Amino acid sequence: MPDGRHAGQGDRMGCLLAVFAGMFPRFALIIFWIARPERMDATFTTFLWPVLGIIFLPFTTLIYVLLWQPRTGVTGSDWLWIALAVLLDLAHWSASASQRNAVPRGSSAL
Repeated sequence: MPDGRHAGQGDRMGCLLAVFAGMFPRFALIIFWIARPERMDATFTTFLWPVLGIIFLPFTTLIYVLLWQPRTGVTGSDWLWIALAVLLDLAHWSASASQRNAVPRGSSAL
């Protein structure tokens, strides 16, 4: 090839954007927790739920924390946004699983 790359190597694209997109809700939650610890303490009664949320359902946890109100909690149409966030998290998990199955065994992820 004229640019010095091997055949098929030009088809590979870096996953930096995908990594940042997947890490954004986790990063935002951690920053929010550092900036507003009293809000996180008021939203969740235990340390376990936000940690599990950051690991397994980060977008849902982020939306829940942003929509939660001190006296009323989450009410009305706020649940629609949380349901959409759950769907986004489930779509992320299913896309990750399908992409993992598409990678041939023994190949390097360079």
